[in-house]
Amino acid sequence: MARPRTFDEQRAVDAAMGAFWAAGYEATSTQELCEATGLGRSSIYNTFKSKHDLFRRAFARYVELRAEQQAELLGSDLSAREKIRTMMTDIVAEVYGESDVDWLAASTGRGCFFINTAIELSGRDPEIAELLKRDYQARFEAFRAVIESGQRAGDLDRGGDPGRLAHFLIATISGLRVSAQAGCDRAGLEGTVETALAAL
Repeated sequence: MARPRTFDEQRAVDAAMGAFWAAGYEATSTQELCEATGLGRSSIYNTFKSKHDLFRRAFARYVELRAEQQAELLGSDLSAREKIRTMMTDIVAEVYGESDVDWLAASTGRGCFFINTAIELSGRDPEIAELLKRDYQARFEAFRAVIESGQRAGDLDRGGDPGRLAHFLIATISGLRVSAQAGCDRAGLEGTVETALAAL
């Protein structure tokens, strides 16, 4: 009879997410995963089959948490413009360690797990590339719906194409994160937010 697991599997995935987020897939060793999760090598491989499987689950968890965070904001009573403003200013807050979201508390200096993974793995890992593509499409649809809603309400310029603006918004959000990693200061990031809002 197999022995029952004596650890919280989801907690192990969350801990692995932090380790992979900090160093990336290739640079995170099995020993570092053991230290992060508190599990032995045998427990990790018996449960998750491989480092790649654990990474896939950790990254999927990140995508899930981001989607929940986004859905909460986009489902709020704020106007479309304020939803978009909040989305971008929250990123600036994350950069400076000011997020009030528990799972983002330790993210300062790590950049964006999504962007980091896209750069490292999208060109050589079809499974991760598909996950990235599905998440991008989900965000695109959500942003386009908010933009269309804002245009109908007169909160956003009715002249812009919602699809193009949704792509623009995703690119701007990614750009904020990359610019922060490259050394852009807070004034520069906040200026980018205001410029993006003016384009809407």
